[in-house]
Amino acid sequence: MTAQPETESEISEDLSDPRDQIVNYLSPLRAFAISLTRNVAAADDLVQDTIVKAWTKIDKFTPGTNMQAWLFTILRNTFYSDRRKHRREVPDPDGIHATKLSVKPDHDGRLAFSDFRAAFDQLSVEHREVLILVGGSGFTTEEAAEMMGVAEGTVKSRTNRARKRLAELMGLADGESVLIGGFDAATPNSQDAA
Repeated sequence: MTAQPETESEISEDLSDPRDQIVNYLSPLRAFAISLTRNVAAADDLVQDTIVKAWTKIDKFTPGTNMQAWLFTILRNTFYSDRRKHRREVPDPDGIHATKLSVKPDHDGRLAFSDFRAAFDQLSVEHREVLILVGGSGFTTEEAAEMMGVAEGTVKSRTNRARKRLAELMGLADGESVLIGGFDAATPNSQDAA
């Protein structure tokens, strides 16, 4: 291990590039980092981040000024910036929280809707009409029967057959939804079906 120069002026005389001076302050930087973090591994990471920042921003250092104070300021600011950033983060070492945050990509919904639309267009006019009224618009079978000018039993029968046919066209099992948590293929939204 080499002996460290005693004063800033001796360091400046020994080395021409300010970057070459940084190595002389590793021990004091590490001690300061340990006092802030209370963790040797975290302190070493903090010193490394400080050195990288100092190295890349060496043009901000004014030759002839106190290099140690400049490095300590960078280390301190890095430490507090990291603390602010980590305060907003949620610790999740096992990944349990992250798995709950996953969402299906949007394109799955668009693809499912395209499949639904193609199948819905293959239904007869009567079946589309009854699904829009009862399934999509939320009318009761009695209200739909009155609007269509048919018996209530006819509306129930058409609704049942239309739902089954739509499920067949889409290749769905009884009661299966197009998307998990999505709309039920048998009861389209009126906007989707219109």
